[in-house]
Amino acid sequence: MSAVSPMQDAAPGGWIVLKFGGTSVSRRHRWDTIGKLAKQRAEQTGSRVLVVVSALSGVTNELTAIAEGAADGAARVAALEQRHRDFLADLELDADAVLGERLAALRGLLDDPRAATRPLDWQAEVLGQGELLSSTLGAAYLRAQGLDMGWTDARDWLDALPPQPNQSEWSRRLSVNCQWQADDAWRARFAAQPTRLLITQGFIARHTEGGTAILGRGGSDTSAAYFGALLGAGRVEIWTDVPGMFSANPREVPDARLLNRLGYAEAQEITTTGAKVLHPRSIKPCRDSGVPMAILDTERPELPGTSIDRSAATVPGVKAISRRNGVVLVSVEDIGMWQQVGYLAEVFALFRRHGLSVDMIGTSQTNVTVSLDPSENLLSENVLAALAADLEKIGRVKVIVPCAAITLVGRGMRSLLHRLSDVFSSFGHERVHMISQSSNDLNLTFVIDEADADGLLPELHAALIDSGAMPVLEKDVFGPRWRELDGAVRPRPLPWWHGERGRLLRMAQAGTPRYVYHLPTVRERARALKSVAAVDHRYYAIKANPHPAVLRALVEEGFGLECVSLGELHHVFAALPQLDPKRVLFTPSFAPVDEYAQAFALGVTVTLDNVEALRRWPEVFRGRQLWLRIDLGHGDGHHQKVNTGGKDSKFGLSAQRVDEFVDAARALGTTITGLHAHLGSGVENMGHWRQMCDELAGFARRIGTVSTLDIGGGLPIPYSADDEPFDVAAWAAGLAEVRAVHPAFELVIEPGRYLVAEAGVLLARATQVIEKDGVRRVGLDAGMNALARPALYDAWHDVANLERLDEAADGVFDVVGPICESSDVFGRHRHLPAATAPGEVMLIADAGAYGHAMASTYNQRALPDEDVIDGAAD
Repeated sequence: MSAVSPMQDAAPGGWIVLKFGGTSVSRRHRWDTIGKLAKQRAEQTGSRVLVVVSALSGVTNELTAIAEGAADGAARVAALEQRHRDFLADLELDADAVLGERLAALRGLLDDPRAATRPLDWQAEVLGQGELLSSTLGAAYLRAQGLDMGWTDARDWLDALPPQPNQSEWSRRLSVNCQWQADDAWRARFAAQPTRLLITQGFIARHTEGGTAILGRGGSDTSAAYFGALLGAGRVEIWTDVPGMFSANPREVPDARLLNRLGYAEAQEITTTGAKVLHPRSIKPCRDSGVPMAILDTERPELPGTSIDRSAATVPGVKAISRRNGVVLVSVEDIGMWQQVGYLAEVFALFRRHGLSVDMIGTSQTNVTVSLDPSENLLSENVLAALAADLEKIGRVKVIVPCAAITLVGRGMRSLLHRLSDVFSSFGHERVHMISQSSNDLNLTFVIDEADADGLLPELHAALIDSGAMPVLEKDVFGPRWRELDGAVRPRPLPWWHGERGRLLRMAQAGTPRYVYHLPTVRERARALKSVAAVDHRYYAIKANPHPAVLRALVEEGFGLECVSLGELHHVFAALPQLDPKRVLFTPSFAPVDEYAQAFALGVTVTLDNVEALRRWPEVFRGRQLWLRIDLGHGDGHHQKVNTGGKDSKFGLSAQRVDEFVDAARALGTTITGLHAHLGSGVENMGHWRQMCDELAGFARRIGTVSTLDIGGGLPIPYSADDEPFDVAAWAAGLAEVRAVHPAFELVIEPGRYLVAEAGVLLARATQVIEKDGVRRVGLDAGMNALARPALYDAWHDVANLERLDEAADGVFDVVGPICESSDVFGRHRHLPAATAPGEVMLIADAGAYGHAMASTYNQRALPDEDVIDGAAD
């Protein structure tokens, strides 16, 4: 993965600011890292380094309890003292020599005359002790390690701004903003400190009336930003316990992508709407002063992190999706508000009276609805009740709680609406109370019941990527997935065609477009499925690729064949005349009656999916054995058009009519020996298969004559470099558990794509390479007539220049065909060698399934040729 150089923005001779949070200063090895990083930054850039630190983790919470008058304050102070003494022992430092005065000052605050009444200035002094303690011990330890590390008091440099109108007394002392613009005299005075490396505190500043002021929540991040702005620093680095900002919370969405680089505005929106890695207040000082920022991982400093600066690429698209819980919606309805001057002012005055900050606003002719963010408000039941009582004097009030706010953040949200249909359909299953779109076109928020938000973010994140609304291929913005950084990704092996490059180029000389199928890969996939012990019988769905060589290879591996038309049946027996009909399934949809009759005559296993056929053509089915395909009422898959379950699907008998079918079959002496369900393609969720088996087994027991459960196919393959190979071992383990629950039934699968997709490639020649309005396009002699999947399903297929396979993919192209349709596009924004030229052989990967089988002569273009590779590579 490509990392942004951590110091590319730093200017020699200035300052670099490094901020470390509580988890980063609570362990000895972390202080070793801090010292190493400070020294490296100084040596790399020739700059001086200011280290800003938080209190040890958990210390500020204890100090807050003490400041608020906890009854056991003395005990808490004693525990804090002991913790710091124990840590100094671990650092092999003398506690009294290093922290004797600081610890005495902490104890002295309990004896201070102000402690009895706890005025805000005293509380600020208490709250600020954590950073004074941690910075002092850290400076001592780093000096003991041989670093030229000085110490300075942040209160000598950060000045709280004067109180603002309507600002509460609490915020004037315990949640202040600071002056971040410095003159030359300030900078000269700061630079006069003797050491090259300097450590100071986050969270604290000097109050305008003297004494300590507290910056409030996220104060250490903001302190670092203030220092960066005041110093005109080359960079402010926020070192924390995660490797940067992500496109979603990685603990909830393991496929969340690291955001390599962002502009200030997008970063501000992401932090404001849910990301906890950086406090929103810290961005403005750096933005206004032009100081670049970075978020980096203290435990893994080699990772690239997230850079935030003015030079970030202005790539349109969704960069992140976030969730905020505990949101409160307050709705006021009054038919009298229409065109009433001052109505909203009156409403918002009441929120102000109760000290509540409004987040989002939605209005109509007779309603105003606002959201309250719990991170910015004290949303107790008493406060909300008092607010509602006042609002009732204006109109009818409804308080909806708890809610969750799901926010999409990115540039050009209005221009992305056409790509968000899958996202909107996901919300269609839930009750949406409010939709808010920011005026700066940087976010779109949906407010739903909090309970409905569970498990929704991974689904939405995947939908954003699949729709192209989240442009994860833009490597300047998007980095690796969390699972990759966490080492939890199964790597995709190098595709077979890399080793067959020479043979493929020779085959292309015979003419293109041309499909080539690699039979060793077909056999490898077949053997992987043969290892699944819980499956009794395996059939290949030949509609994926009916090439005779593919059929023979799979039958030799013990697979039966599944057909969906009489033509496929004839094709199978023509290619394999000795094939036992018992190894063939016939699973049609809305087929003519003569196809059923001829299938029975051939002796294959027939599947039926409607009761109307039994009644219309009773003599065809009388006395027969057959399988029944049931629609279980739900579906799944990588695209709506491959979802084959539910009311909108044409496949399968409604589960509500199974008893009706059974009665009709018994009247004809027809025996149901198997049940079949196939609910979609590209399904990775084991819960899908478990639920299907459970439901089919339930029907089988009711019917009484069923011995076989056919759970279909739809196994996924990794189409792009970001996809992982299907975990057959985990799937096998899951099916073994299912089989243990339902031992009376044999299990049948009928995969197609999994067996052949990766085994096939489509070779084509570049016809033209052109530029139009900044977009470069490579035209091929193959089009959507040769491979329909991209046009039909928005399917991804990797595209490679086979003649420049070893060159850097340093150009960006749309890859298109010669068909006279706007959808004749194999891929947009594909990375290929910039020198790609007409006449060169291009390869479209993973085209072995539903490629030639779906090809046509549209525009009177010939069908592609086909070749087979069976043997060792060149």
